[in-house]
Amino acid sequence: MIDRYTRPKMGALWTEERKIAAWLEVELAVCEAWARFGVIDEASMAEIRSRADADAQRVREIEEQTRHDVIAFLTAVEEKVGPAARFIHLGCTSSDIMDTANALLLVQAGRIILADFDALLGTLKDLSLRYKGVLCMGRTHGIHAEPTSFGLKTAGFYAEFTRHRARFAAAVEEMRVGKISGAVGTYTALNPEVERLACAALGLEVDPISTQIIQRDRYAHYFTSLALAAGGVERLCVELRHLQRTEVGEIEEGFARGQKGSSAMPHKKNPISAENLSGLARLLRANSLAAMENTALWHERDISHSSVERVIMPDSTILMDYMLSRLDTLLRGLKINTKNMARNLMGSYGLFFSQRVLLALVEEAALPRQKAYEEVQRLAMQSREEGKSFPDLVRADPFMRGHLPETRMDSLFDPSLCLRYEDEVYNRLFGG
Repeated sequence: MIDRYTRPKMGALWTEERKIAAWLEVELAVCEAWARFGVIDEASMAEIRSRADADAQRVREIEEQTRHDVIAFLTAVEEKVGPAARFIHLGCTSSDIMDTANALLLVQAGRIILADFDALLGTLKDLSLRYKGVLCMGRTHGIHAEPTSFGLKTAGFYAEFTRHRARFAAAVEEMRVGKISGAVGTYTALNPEVERLACAALGLEVDPISTQIIQRDRYAHYFTSLALAAGGVERLCVELRHLQRTEVGEIEEGFARGQKGSSAMPHKKNPISAENLSGLARLLRANSLAAMENTALWHERDISHSSVERVIMPDSTILMDYMLSRLDTLLRGLKINTKNMARNLMGSYGLFFSQRVLLALVEEAALPRQKAYEEVQRLAMQSREEGKSFPDLVRADPFMRGHLPETRMDSLFDPSLCLRYEDEVYNRLFGG
């Protein structure tokens, strides 16, 4: 990731130094468990506690020779600890350390992302409450359909991101497991109580049954949850992009003093944040596919997943953290143009009243539905082709006047009726 796009708190999780520190946390937790059983004497344990450390640069130097990162790490720790280091990694295999450390890092990353969700949900709720009852045109296929409110638009996204958060929270909890079970998960040189004590010290649950690794369906759940959330970001951003089109003009992204929109056209104000976020969603979807491909490994494990995870773990979590934060900033800086919403509402000559006229003919005039549909469509096409008010054409049409009294027509053409159940929707979503 480009440095200026790396959020400091999340980026710090994925440094080589932090990875080595996480490995060391796991090794020390295992040592403490062994000490509880008297396998490591108090003097040796005191030496391990006080001296255990590893320098990332030194680990890299050793790895140049060993071609094995965990052995390089253990060698660097042994240089610092001395003879007591013989107890470090006792009975363990590399994946005991790496997978348990991965859980620590992915859970920490998950908590940052969950806080990002909370901030975004707060902003969406604020927009939903602020623009409750503000009529705007609803569109299907990009074409005027019937009115909604801008508050209902944002409330729909609030509901979606509530689901994204819940899915991801479940995935984080599913990742919150460690394994200290040895080479193929049978505790040949360990015991389950050492695993339980070590995992408890690290704030993790024990994977009920592991092989040499924690199974990668857990990882797939985590990264596909991120991909679904990225799809939600993209869906919202596509809406924001459409509403910013010149012909629509219902919202605008914030535009900073001195900002430029085009190297050629000084007038341009483009939806760049929404476009950037739409693009980044594609990367998270691609990474989720890689996580799913990682689930089918040979026998008790192979190493084909490892190289993939070195990329997708930092990239996907950093990207999601960045995307949610940038989307929150985008929404908080939106300029909402309610005048254009009102203008656009009647830009299709009131054709959105067509369903109401249709239903009045069916329910009150007792016309067959298809006959009613044909008569309403006839006037709708005339309104569209001649650019005339659809309500005016209905009022003046002999057929309509013969089937609907004037007083009934008056009640048909009130756009606020589209929102008569808005309160109920809000109560369901936000509570009373």
